[in-house]
Amino acid sequence: MSTTPPALPRVLHFVTGGFSGATQVAVDLVRAHGESGLFESLLVLRRKRQTDPARVAALRAQGLAVEVVPGWSHAATIWQLVRLCRKFRPDLLVAHGFSEHLWGRYAGLIARVPRLVQVEHNSRERYTRWRQAQMRWLARRTRAIVGVSQGVREALLARGVDPSKTLAIPNGIRLEPYAQAHAYSYASREPGIVMAARFARQKDHASLLHALALLRERGRTPTLLLAGGGKASALWQANKLCSQLGLQSQVRFLGHCNDVPGLLMSQQVCVLSTHYEGMPLSLIEGMAAGCAVVGSRVPGVREVLQDERNGLLVDEGDPKALADALERLLARPQEAAAMAAQGQRDARERHGLALMLSRYEALFLRLLGQGPGEQGPA
Repeated sequence: MSTTPPALPRVLHFVTGGFSGATQVAVDLVRAHGESGLFESLLVLRRKRQTDPARVAALRAQGLAVEVVPGWSHAATIWQLVRLCRKFRPDLLVAHGFSEHLWGRYAGLIARVPRLVQVEHNSRERYTRWRQAQMRWLARRTRAIVGVSQGVREALLARGVDPSKTLAIPNGIRLEPYAQAHAYSYASREPGIVMAARFARQKDHASLLHALALLRERGRTPTLLLAGGGKASALWQANKLCSQLGLQSQVRFLGHCNDVPGLLMSQQVCVLSTHYEGMPLSLIEGMAAGCAVVGSRVPGVREVLQDERNGLLVDEGDPKALADALERLLARPQEAAAMAAQGQRDARERHGLALMLSRYEALFLRLLGQGPGEQGPA
């Protein structure tokens, strides 16, 4: 007598379609659910101006279930997501990032999804007083609230969320693309600088360009490779500043890069100049690639970098400090190589994707009453 296997619990991940770090985490989780066989999953993207149909099609070609909802108004986003929830009937709705975690949870409540999860991806967001009130109201109706670093969790607690349902699950990266990084010795690489980050107000490309101009005044003219898409206005401003500083011969704007690991493994230095972060995936990728890394001293970054051990930290928005750090790495390649080697070890031991995925799936099982420690996520 044949028996029908029990249905898998269903998880819906809702996130921006802007292909940010939050999008990558959601994509990785949906892919992991398929590989672990523990959940049936659906990825829902909120359409943005920079949502690339080719990238959506590529995800579907990989076998991921992907839907796109309108982003032109909050009401349109919510009601289309409600329709998808009623069709898919998720046991868990995971709403990633600001402001998607608001609209996603409103839709989940209307559609009577039994368990809501918020994932906060940055330590600093544009919370107005009204949106903060909404966040707190929704938090009381949410089973678990995840910060992607301890710094993000602390920021959530400062906004008044319940500590008993708030936890940190640090972001991780796929380590496989960097398996051959050891074959690219530090000395054999180009003495160039890479920043792989989207163009947005969050990222501080301006300080990096000013630091490059200061280095030129000191007689150093390294190449700077800027990889990433993002907002057209932010990209235009960076191009304008590059021209004003006379750096066109040193700076290359690469746009979206299909081979970030290859790019990083070809250069010596990776930088993340930023105003705020959650858990900086691009910096961890630079470490895994064997680059010497420099990051802004902000929450999230401070959890990844220990100054002068596995990289260098500089004050946020300080071009001179950034120029000093870059000059130090360029002038002392042996010291830079030692920090790069330590950073590579730390990336492999502490920031692998498998660890992040196992923590999320353990949380989801616990919320479903199927795992150990069913008392809650704290």
